[in-house]
Amino acid sequence: MSESKRRLTRPVETVRAELLADPDTQRIAKAVGMELPAYVELVLDYALNPDKQPVLQVASDEDLREAGYHPPSAEDVAHFFISASKGELGLGAPASYQTGFENASGAAPTSLRGDENQEPVSVDAETSQKLSQHVPKGGPDRL
Repeated sequence: MSESKRRLTRPVETVRAELLADPDTQRIAKAVGMELPAYVELVLDYALNPDKQPVLQVASDEDLREAGYHPPSAEDVAHFFISASKGELGLGAPASYQTGFENASGAAPTSLRGDENQEPVSVDAETSQKLSQHVPKGGPDRL
């Protein structure tokens, strides 16, 4: 049974302008390594032709080697998928998700508490109880 796929109902120029301005579309284009206008045109092509199938090129290992690629063995591919399913790849978030405010590699996390590089003070139970009496309790009447 053939299903009728949704077709684009709004003007193409309107959708194109929205896609070009959309931050998610910009992020995706960057993540897949395409220029934004080319990515938007590809999206519009599939939106205008919902029955169009994506292009998938399959090449033999020999053809890949002749082209200068080194295809992985079946065992390497299996190991990759098993590692991915266990979360062991260590890839992290895509670079497009970076904000620029991340800590440098190996740096200690930034603290906003102000007690970095200070020794914790040990307080006995009696002193702690006395100090807690001076701490105001929370509630709607607290100033």
